[in-house]
Parts: sequence; structure tokens; C-alpha cells
Amino acid sequence: MKNGKETESLVLLDCPVEGVARITLNRPDARNALNNALRQALKKTFTLLQEDDSVRTVVLRGSQNCFAAGADLKEVSQMGPLAVSQLSVLEFWKTIAGFHKPVIAAVAGPALGGGCELAQHADIIIAGRSARFGQPEVNVGIMPGGGATQRLVRALGYWRAMHLILTGESIGAEEAAAIGLASEVVDDDQLDAYAIDRARQIASRPPIAIRRIKEVTLAGADAALATGLQLERRAFEQLFDTADQKEGMRAFIERREPRFIGR
Repeated sequence: MKNGKETESLVLLDCPVEGVARITLNRPDARNALNNALRQALKKTFTLLQEDDSVRTVVLRGSQNCFAAGADLKEVSQMGPLAVSQLSVLEFWKTIAGFHKPVIAAVAGPALGGGCELAQHADIIIAGRSARFGQPEVNVGIMPGGGATQRLVRALGYWRAMHLILTGESIGAEEAAAIGLASEVVDDDQLDAYAIDRARQIASRPPIAIRRIKEVTLAGADAALATGLQLERRAFEQLFDTADQKEGMRAFIERREPRFIGR
């Protein structure tokens, strides 16, 4: 992927370091509210990166002061059920949920409603100290529609998730990290560099193993424990048929840095 590539004006795409793609939401005047055009641009971008073997990890960020403030209410406020269903929002979320490479969300400022759900689709959430997370849909007469009623309960437990969803209140970065809604918290001026460094670290790992880790973890979350353990063991065994496994163990024995090639 060429550095500085721009797929859509609403989504900026670049490659700050080898193996890492960075997606930037670019609707600053609307606080990166998720309208249909932005969702389609994101879907197109994730589909492109899915097929790009040079990309091993993705960083997803908003603008400097706002990750994403939710759905664009001006677009949907007067719609009926049929019109809302024709927005194909579920297909948008499926594209991101099915993305097989690691995604790091770098969150500064509000991540509310659909913006909070977008962050929840990442594998790691790094929060700047200005970050705020919440599901305020109930405040405008609706409920989450991008997965929060399911993902938050799995991530936080029933009572913490329901507190956020039923009250519509938002929480800051430190509280989000304490309850498990953020992986770690850093100063805002360090957020971009820190997220890229984390992404670079993951991109340096064997990509087949990284993909299997994500696949098994997500599949096992919706399965019985015995099924998840079986999935894990089979994936573990299959990795012994990869060149990266041979290289990684040989490098460990020889006390040198491994050179993973993705085979």
C-alpha cells in the first residue's frame, strides 16, 4: 500500500510504518458522525486492506479531538423502519467484524453510540486521556444498533454493560480502562505514536499465527468451553506446518531475531 493513499475524502488511509495501515475518519465538521457515506467509505477501506498482504495491522483513529460522536441523527431522524433497514448498516458492521487482521482503535475525545461500537470492533483500544465512551442512544428514543447490547455484555459483564446502555451516561478513559472497555490509557499527545508503535510490534509477529489467534478467540467466545479449547488446539497444531514456526523456534534457539515471512 502506498503511503498517503486516500480512498475517499471521508476516510484517509496511509502507511506510517511498514506493515501498518492507518485509517483516519475525516468528517471533523460533523464530529465524525457515522452517516451512510462514511460507513460505505469505511467498508470499502476495510475490504481493500483485507486483501492487501503488505498490511498486517490496522490503526483506526478519528480526528484530534473526536473519535466518532455516533450516528448522524440528521440523516435518520425522520426515517421509518423500512428506510432504516435499507441503509445496510448490518453489512457494514459485518465487514469490520469479519476483518481477519488485528485492529487497534486509537480513541481521543468522544466515542459515543456508533462511535463506541466502532471502537468495540477493534482488538485493542488505546484511549487518550480525553476519551469518553458511552451508548447514549436511549436519550434520543432508540437503542444501540451496532452490537453494543451484545459486545459490551461479553466484554464488561451484564451489570456494567446495562448501566451504560440503560442510563446513556458516558465514562472517561481511566474508568473505561478500569472496567475493561479500554486496553490502556496514554496522554493525548502520545496517542498516535503509541498506537503506531503497538501496531508495528504486532505487525512484526508471524501473520499466520496472529490471524489464527484472532479467529480462534472470536469463534471460541460464542462457543462452549470444550469447543473453544478444541479449536485452539487444532489451530496450534496446524501452525507447526508453517515456515514461520520453524523460523521462530530456530531463531529462539540461536538467540537471534526471527524473520517472519507469512508462510
